[in-house]
Amino acid sequence: MTDDAHDELARVVREHAGRLAAALVRLIGDFSTAEDLVQDAVVAALERWPVDGIPDRPDAWLFTVARRRGLDVLRRETRYREKLARVQWPVPPEPDERLRLVFTCCHPALPRSAQVALTLRVVCGLTTAQVARAFLVPESTVAQRITRAKRKIADAGIPYRLPTDADLGDRVGEALTVVYLMLNEGYLSSGGEVASQRLVDDAAWLAALLHELLPDEPEVAGLLALIRLHRARSGGRFGADGGLVLLADQDRSRWDHAAIADAVALLVRTARRGRPGPYQLQAAIVACHAEAARWEDTDWEQIVLLYDLLLTLAPSPVTRLHRAVALRYTAGPAAALRSLDALDDRLDGYHLLHATRAGLLRDLGRPDEARAADARALELTTNPAEQAILHERLRWA
Repeated sequence: MTDDAHDELARVVREHAGRLAAALVRLIGDFSTAEDLVQDAVVAALERWPVDGIPDRPDAWLFTVARRRGLDVLRRETRYREKLARVQWPVPPEPDERLRLVFTCCHPALPRSAQVALTLRVVCGLTTAQVARAFLVPESTVAQRITRAKRKIADAGIPYRLPTDADLGDRVGEALTVVYLMLNEGYLSSGGEVASQRLVDDAAWLAALLHELLPDEPEVAGLLALIRLHRARSGGRFGADGGLVLLADQDRSRWDHAAIADAVALLVRTARRGRPGPYQLQAAIVACHAEAARWEDTDWEQIVLLYDLLLTLAPSPVTRLHRAVALRYTAGPAAALRSLDALDDRLDGYHLLHATRAGLLRDLGRPDEARAADARALELTTNPAEQAILHERLRWA
């Protein structure tokens, strides 16, 4: 199966598995049972569709497999058997059912790791093995997270419904955080492996779904724009040998400039609402990089200003680190290094602090200290692509 065909299969599975899960939860009234049935149908699809092709009605195909499996497994459970017997195709749609499913998976009573695992499995249709590969953790760990999450939903009586208006803001924030974590894990953690790219694709799909269902939420649109901007530049992130290419050295002709323009247009429309937020500001920073025809054309002053705004809304030491990187090009390496020094107590265990310091020290003509900083960064990172860059720096230092 070609990569394009695999991507199309994954897209179809995501789309219809999420709809089927939402419908079965509503009709059966049992989250855990519905989730298990959908996963059985997804596994069957992943086994059969690459051989037989995607059916004309993938939703009906998945529904039939889930219903048959449910009647077989639950034949001794009278109350579920009766409910499943009444479930017929086509399932009457409800416009908010997938959104209810997302909010159930992202309920704040669940641990964040469980929210992510459950959302990927139930809403996106990934198997437990696929989730485990995406996050580079044992399959048993993911299975335990999902099992505990489902038990928590049942024991705590977490409702399958949209949150009230009073709770909506916090719950949307939870859902966006889960999607953002998917983006970060896929984009930054494992250096372009297939599982990681699929995780970014799932984040993009979920963000688009949330935007479709919550079109008036600016931060939803901001996160969607951020993800699309990152994806649009993915063609230049890796060289022919699979190694990571730093932004300054990327071939920008390999970027998807039409997708960049679309993402920027979405961001501009969202900004007109006058309700800025952290995801919109992060997207605006990435847009500054994406719209520059050359590295030398980057609007660093605008980027520093956007980081200043971001720090007022969502202060964090990592954001200050990124601001220091931009400060290097507006105020010079000495000013940037002073900014980094103020973060030592909070980010000493973060490899990018030391890698950034190494670059600044080289600019300032302090090669021995730069080498020590790179060596410290190498000790702290487990990312193979980043390790390769650091090894190369140390080899030529």
